[in-house]
Amino acid sequence: MTLPDFLVIGAPKSGTTALHMALAGHPELFMSPVKEPKFFLTDGPPPRRGGGPGDVQTYREHIWRRDDYEALFAAAPPGTLRGESTPFYLYDHRAQQQIRAQIPGARMIAVLRDPVERAHSNWTHLWSAGLDPVGDFPAACAAEDRRIAAGWAPFWHYTHLGRYGEQLERLFRLFPREQVLILRYRDLVGSPALALDAICAFLGVRPGIISQVPRENVTAHPEGSPGHRAVSLVLRGAATAGRHLPGTTGTALTQPLERFLQRSTRPRQPLTWEQRQRVLGYVEDDFRLLEKITEMDFSDWVQPRDRSGGLVGSRPAGQRQARNGQPAPADTGAAPGSQG
Repeated sequence: MTLPDFLVIGAPKSGTTALHMALAGHPELFMSPVKEPKFFLTDGPPPRRGGGPGDVQTYREHIWRRDDYEALFAAAPPGTLRGESTPFYLYDHRAQQQIRAQIPGARMIAVLRDPVERAHSNWTHLWSAGLDPVGDFPAACAAEDRRIAAGWAPFWHYTHLGRYGEQLERLFRLFPREQVLILRYRDLVGSPALALDAICAFLGVRPGIISQVPRENVTAHPEGSPGHRAVSLVLRGAATAGRHLPGTTGTALTQPLERFLQRSTRPRQPLTWEQRQRVLGYVEDDFRLLEKITEMDFSDWVQPRDRSGGLVGSRPAGQRQARNGQPAPADTGAAPGSQG
């Protein structure tokens, strides 16, 4: 049986793509060639219909057959630890139950990012891809419960994905705490060598081998121009049509439109304190539970600030939005930095 020894379980838009790439550079670790295989999110084929714009194409990225999943780790050199990164495992309690049933001794890494900044990056990801029709971040968050009720996939759960206290409370009902490393995103970004050494110590491999986190999956922010809205409308129509096409044909329809939308973009735009306050109300009540569970201080998440969410800078030249469920490039040539 060739299953992973450890998992990067979340949270989405918290540097998990970059962390996956960084860990792949350690000689004692083998990371799956497909980042985010999503195997434990279903116990059979993923949905074939429904969801929000683009969800069906994303469902088709799931590696859900056991043989295909095990094949991801078949090339691991003897003696290395095998790992994969699917950031929705932290959010999905059924996935945690699947992990408990199949690899109960797995070690897990959870990266926690300021929930409002995480949600903003999440929304910008889908807005820049032409998928979210709502061009105002707080308004998109206000639509979240309706979207969840309509069956939109978890990546649309902007604020719910940041309720880490609830998620960790469920996780610790299934796994002992010593199997879970909780890491703050700000430490991964601000002190990557120390953060990576902490991960290596947790996994039981040599520290001091990897020291940088590449800039991967940086979120761009296209202008909300009439042209962007028009192309986005066409893209969402193509995504809807793609639901009825086999394999990756639907994705082939939408990718050129997405590249067009992102051909000249600015860095992700920061939030004002007023905008941030409008979104904090969705998550702030969870902070006390999170602090109790982790015995960590997250008071900085509620402190006033002039600007929020503008921590990522420009997207590296030639880089596009990451397509998970597909093999990662062998060498991105990216410089160290943060993820959006």
